[in-house]
Amino acid sequence: MDEPRFPGFTFAEFQPLPVSFGFAAFRKLTPLDDRNIWEFVYERNIGKIGVKRKHTALDNLEKIFVATFRLANTIGFRAMTLRDLCRETGLSMGGLYGYIESKDQLAAMIEDVIRHISEISHQWFSHIPDPLDQLEGCLRGYIYFSELLQPWFYFVFLESRALDQEQRNIAKDAELRVQAHLALLLKDTGALALDDAHLLAAHCMALVQDWHLKRWKYRTADISVDAFADSVVKVVRARVGLRGAP
Repeated sequence: MDEPRFPGFTFAEFQPLPVSFGFAAFRKLTPLDDRNIWEFVYERNIGKIGVKRKHTALDNLEKIFVATFRLANTIGFRAMTLRDLCRETGLSMGGLYGYIESKDQLAAMIEDVIRHISEISHQWFSHIPDPLDQLEGCLRGYIYFSELLQPWFYFVFLESRALDQEQRNIAKDAELRVQAHLALLLKDTGALALDDAHLLAAHCMALVQDWHLKRWKYRTADISVDAFADSVVKVVRARVGLRGAP
């Protein structure tokens, strides 16, 4: 079975990260961030986007998604209308239809970005032989991606009910696959039984998601993304070490 791919690149094509990398190193090497995300969205949806002038399309995609996140945080995505989006972006209704046909499609495009990041980012750390070290890379990668793309992660978690049922099921299955991969790495440490590994993997997911869901809490306490990532890694390593100790 072929591995899933980002359009135009795989993580294997980029310089590997060491085990305990920080946010600065991650931002320097990541192939996808808040600066090139628009090109990624364009490439993934090129068959649905009617505007073929790439530069114009990238500018307007940025307007559309930034406005969507702003409206979702103020009036709520379910209450938002396409006319609201037109007012926020300055696009006409016809101009907007050149990029999206409905709110359902817009929500699906946002979910698609986060699903693909979450599902294949672990490939970046597959070169690390020790499963616990590889797990650390996956956790740091998830946290740092959610730092760069916080509005995207926040939207998908809070607005998943806006997806149609089929897309909602796809999103749920994707999260379960990520959790299953973490559980497998935990089991491969030899320190945890399968049930314990699955439960700790679920706890890992809850820990890393707290960063993009409750950013205000860490901002108030002046906690950096590196400090948060270090703390999550220490908690998980301590849990594995406790069960693995004689």
